[in-house]
Amino acid sequence: MDSVYLSWFTNDEHFPFFIQYGGHEEDTSLHKHDDFTELVIVLNGNATHIVNSETYFIKKGNVFVINGATPHAYQNPHEFRICNIMFRSEILRSAGPDLSSSNGFQSLFVLEPFYRNIHSFQSGLSLSIPCMEHVSSIIAEMINEYNEKQQGYQTMLNSRFMELAVYLSRQYDNQENGTDSNLMHLANAVSYIEDHYLEPLTLEEIAARSNISVRHLNRIFQSYYQTTPISYLQRLRLERARMLLRQSGLPITKISYECGFNDSNYFTRKFSKTYGLSPKAFRLSQ
Repeated sequence: MDSVYLSWFTNDEHFPFFIQYGGHEEDTSLHKHDDFTELVIVLNGNATHIVNSETYFIKKGNVFVINGATPHAYQNPHEFRICNIMFRSEILRSAGPDLSSSNGFQSLFVLEPFYRNIHSFQSGLSLSIPCMEHVSSIIAEMINEYNEKQQGYQTMLNSRFMELAVYLSRQYDNQENGTDSNLMHLANAVSYIEDHYLEPLTLEEIAARSNISVRHLNRIFQSYYQTTPISYLQRLRLERARMLLRQSGLPITKISYECGFNDSNYFTRKFSKTYGLSPKAFRLSQ
């Protein structure tokens, strides 16, 4: 299986981003992206999309994200034209919390690519013709910016990419038919956890906000994330604590409470087990 590298398309290490119109008249070989993520928007025609060992029919309007570890290929293309947007995952960190915690964003940019790496998974987003016209106009402006490279083009491309991410996330969120209901329930749960992880949370509350039972919540978390909702919640809290230990002078006990841990001793045990250092030793190491 071939590996594809972002450096094949751009050598700009300060702006690891590439966008182009692409078209395939012949079958492509199975390949994976070694160091980048790819957003694909099918602009015209159709093809068979091979993901891992499964095949799916894709056509104009389909949108999906492929991460670096997922092998994929195209077969039997017919007037097949796409837009490839290749980027490193860091660019998504510029998304504000109002976007990054939304169900559509979580589904399209986080959960689908993650789950597709484990099991083949058909994209849940298919744009209507009016939506495709709007997306096509954004893409055209982005490609023009990328090719002309006028002053400030990187800032403009970041801005337009976020605009595109917002629009696609909204369409995913509003699209009900054909969407994996488990994925949307999981997106609801993840969004709620990420919005409230510093507050007291129970499994019952998370499940109720996701309109599913606690048992089903645990099942889909294990299926998609290979972890439990509580473990995911604790990971967010520990990452927040690590940031505060690094960037603030707050007492460790106060940090533990601010990060949702009611018992500072329990916090210390979990932190030490996760990072291999006690909170105090971690702070000193920084």
